[in-house]
Amino acid sequence: MKAVLCKAFGPAETLVLEDAPDPEPKKNEVLLEIHAAGVNFPDTLIIEGKYQFKPPFPFSPGGEAAGVVKAVGEKVGHLKVGDRVMALTGWGSFAEQVAVPGYNVMPVPPSMDFVSAAAFGMTYGTSMHALKQRGKLQPGETLLVLGASGGVGLAAVEIGKAMGARVIAAASNAEKLEVARAAGADELIDYSEQSLKDEVKRLTGGQGADVIYDPVGGDLFDAAIRSIAWNGRLLVVGFASGRIPELPVNLALLKGAAVVGVFWGAFAQRQPQDNATNFRQLFAWHAEGKLKPLVSQTFALEQAGAAIDCLGRRQAVGKLVVRVR
Repeated sequence: MKAVLCKAFGPAETLVLEDAPDPEPKKNEVLLEIHAAGVNFPDTLIIEGKYQFKPPFPFSPGGEAAGVVKAVGEKVGHLKVGDRVMALTGWGSFAEQVAVPGYNVMPVPPSMDFVSAAAFGMTYGTSMHALKQRGKLQPGETLLVLGASGGVGLAAVEIGKAMGARVIAAASNAEKLEVARAAGADELIDYSEQSLKDEVKRLTGGQGADVIYDPVGGDLFDAAIRSIAWNGRLLVVGFASGRIPELPVNLALLKGAAVVGVFWGAFAQRQPQDNATNFRQLFAWHAEGKLKPLVSQTFALEQAGAAIDCLGRRQAVGKLVVRVR
């Protein structure tokens, strides 16, 4: 098979497309013939050795894929050859085939094509877990979404609206904010031109945001914790800005606020039934037209490095997808 390989930690331009051995699925695994693979922020980290997982060389990046089941291990009972599925792989998806543990594979609903499916699992799974289990978002509450034009940010905007929240979308320019508005955001903040803290205060009548969804970190986290409501919850999703912030804990004390970590991959493995329940709801909302994954660009397999580079430079709007077939 063909695969995009990382042979040493480095920038995306060092990735190469080469022939690689076909994977052999174990008893608890599924062999997936990949049609499309999503590009996610962890891909920018794993190729540089900055992610929490460091696969042995050579490895293919790509943490999620959609395609057709080609073979099923004897311990996998919920799937069969020919099923259309999506999978959380961790790495290995920028290739023609990948072997995946069966518990990380789920059928793709009839309403979803492979490109949409490849753009769905990680972003919507993360945002649903963040807002439901970690943020406990309630109807009528105010949700502030930072980085609202990115993959997880747009998913959070849509899910927040589906859950009945008032959504304030924050992004770095007017073009990105229009994308968030189209996804259902009620209010917009351009944090390159406006003070995040002052605008949140103005839009909430001085109360602050009940739940803050932060995949950016850095200076925005510093401003966001000062924009939180009494009993608010700030969700730590990621650090796309590149700086992991530090928290003056007196700010949490003064607002009776909680700073809550979000690690969807671990949740999906530790609480698979809760994750399955989340996805049943997500698939229902998708079928109802409430969730519409925005894939702004697709790339051929040999262009996977360029896709990762585009995301790493924070130039992407919505999701980027690598088309394998």
